[in-house]
Amino acid sequence: MSVKIKNISQAEVHVLKEQLSYQEDQVISKTLAQNKAVSITLFSFAKGEEISTHESGGDAFVTCLDGVGKITIDGVDYLLHEGESIIMPAGHPHAVFGEEAFKMMLVVVF
Repeated sequence: MSVKIKNISQAEVHVLKEQLSYQEDQVISKTLAQNKAVSITLFSFAKGEEISTHESGGDAFVTCLDGVGKITIDGVDYLLHEGESIIMPAGHPHAVFGEEAFKMMLVVVF
């Protein structure tokens, strides 16, 4: 049987924001699953760090796990706080910026 979700223990309760630490001047990522249908990745952004504007082939569902992040979709800015989510639609330009230190879970459905 192949493992579908990796880099995190199974059959255990997790606090996702504790899966990554903050590192000064860096964006850190931890891939939990990736295949043709879905990608699940945890990210931590140091304050002021970003993933610049790009487009995705799938709908990207972002959930803020900690801090404050700025999500830009089609040139419109949205602030995400812990527990809030937004969908970045496939084929639309979007970017992610650490307004403060910021952790998020990204689920892309292709």
